[in-house]
Amino acid sequence: MKGFLTSVRAMFQFCTILPLGQPADYDEYARRFYLMPLTGYLVGGLAALASVLFADLQLSAAVALAVVMVIYGFNHFDGLLDLGDGLMAHGSREKRIKALTDQQIGAGGVATGILVLLLTYSGLLSVASIPFAILAAEVMAKFSQVVFVVNGKPFREGMHSYTHSFTKWWFTPVAFMLCLPLLLLPLNAFEFGGIFIGMAIPVILLYVLSNRLFGGVNGDVAGASNEIVRMFVIIALAILS
Repeated sequence: MKGFLTSVRAMFQFCTILPLGQPADYDEYARRFYLMPLTGYLVGGLAALASVLFADLQLSAAVALAVVMVIYGFNHFDGLLDLGDGLMAHGSREKRIKALTDQQIGAGGVATGILVLLLTYSGLLSVASIPFAILAAEVMAKFSQVVFVVNGKPFREGMHSYTHSFTKWWFTPVAFMLCLPLLLLPLNAFEFGGIFIGMAIPVILLYVLSNRLFGGVNGDVAGASNEIVRMFVIIALAILS
C-alpha cells in the first residue's frame, strides 16, 4: 500500500505543479503509469470546482480551461506545439522529427495551439455542464497518454522510451477501468458514448499519423494527445448536449 501511495504522489508531482512535499523517485511514477487517470480526476476536479465559482458562462469556461493548463505547467500544451511543428514540416522523416524535437516553436506549432484552444473553449461554451465536461475530458485525456506510452514505439531515446520500458500490456485495460467511475456522472447514454468515441478517434488518428510521419512516438506526441483528446471529448459532449 505504501508503494502504491508513493506512486500516486510521484504521478501528481511529475504531472502537475502542485506542491506535494519531497520529490519522489521518477521510477515510482513510471512503474505504475496505469494510474495516470487519477491525475485526470484530480486536475479535472479542481477545474470543475473552479468553474462553478463563476455564474458567467464565458468566464466559467475560460477559468476551467485555464486551471487545467496552469496546473499541468503547460507541459502537455508544449508537446502540442511541438507536434504542430512536426506535422507542418515538409520533407523527409528526419526533417519532421527535427521540427518536432527542437526547442523552437514555428508557425505550425502556434497555429495548432491556437486552434485547439479555440475549439476547446468554444466546446465548453456549448456543453450542458462545464464541470462534468472538463472532468470527463481530463480523465479520458490522461487515459490516452497511457495508450501512447504503453503502445507507442519510441522513435528515439529519451524520457518517453525510459517510461515505456517500465510498462506492461495490462497497463491499458487497468487504466481504462480507472475511467469507469465516470459512468456515475449524470449523463445520458449518448453523452457517455460521445466521451469514449471522442477519446478513441483522436487516439487512433494520432497513433497512425505519428507512426507514419515520425516512425513512432515520443513524449511530445503523448503530451499532445492530452490536449487533443480533451478537445475532442468536449466537442463530442457539446454536439450531444
